[in-house]
Amino acid sequence: MRAFLREILVIIIAAVAIFVLLQITIQKSSVNGYSMEPSLQDGQQLLINKVVYHLHEPERGDIIIFHPPPPYSPKATPFIKRIIALPGDTIEVKNGEVYVNGSKLDEPYIKEPPTYNFQQKKIPENEYFVLGDNRNNASDSHTSWTVPRQNIIGKAWLSIWPPGEWRLVPNYPLNEQLESSMSK
Repeated sequence: MRAFLREILVIIIAAVAIFVLLQITIQKSSVNGYSMEPSLQDGQQLLINKVVYHLHEPERGDIIIFHPPPPYSPKATPFIKRIIALPGDTIEVKNGEVYVNGSKLDEPYIKEPPTYNFQQKKIPENEYFVLGDNRNNASDSHTSWTVPRQNIIGKAWLSIWPPGEWRLVPNYPLNEQLESSMSK
């Protein structure tokens, strides 16, 4: 009887440990709105990796979830956008194209080219410039705000709902694109 109780206790402790580990490392989040179309759809459910940015810094092309900066309410639903520029980068949007550090981005993931211009700006230290993939229907950094590093919750990792959308979230390696354009 004592061995049986010990086994039950070990199973309960293991289950609690696994539950706590999952709560610390992964979060479920819902896509609200149309700003990330066509990559993500309204109502789509995602798993967010909350540990990855403790291991390395956020990268260009990552789809992140974050607490929106002012002027939005601190209690607002977290936003989901794509990182376009890192701290210290310069960003510009003109003639339907996005430029980072003077290099034009190839963006096959966007719904359509932006119809707005954004004057060249250097991104402050510890801040990130993010855009929705649906450039003309997104509340994002082109409206003059950036995302402080401490507001980032994690990186979108896996789409889990609806069932037909089970897949890795389509992050895009913009770092490689910029490195290859600078070496030309």
